[in-house]
Amino acid sequence: MLLVADYFFTIFHLLLILFNLFGWIWKPLRKIHLITISLTLASWFILGIWYGWGYCPFTDWHWQVLRELGYTGLPTSYVSFLVTRVSGYTPPSEWVDGFTLVFALLAFIASLKVNFVKRKNR
Repeated sequence: MLLVADYFFTIFHLLLILFNLFGWIWKPLRKIHLITISLTLASWFILGIWYGWGYCPFTDWHWQVLRELGYTGLPTSYVSFLVTRVSGYTPPSEWVDGFTLVFALLAFIASLKVNFVKRKNR
């Protein structure tokens, strides 16, 4: 059962990350994207006040599963974990944290733009 939970969290979290990065592109999903990227950033910065900056409950739950499976030395960043798990390469955490923040903020700004800035008719 723990392996099923591990696979679920890996796939779910990867899809959520991809949706947070690119969901603003497809018009029917723009409102949902704005909600998910906003909730993600709120988790990072608001829940992060109490649990540590960048806090994500999905990461927390996945880490619990992985510890039960015997994993140790888990990184602080889920993106670092995914990069290492997929490629075997462990990038510097500062790089991962920086790129993660920059791309999330860019996706948030793009979502705000496509949801609230009206295009002029030509």
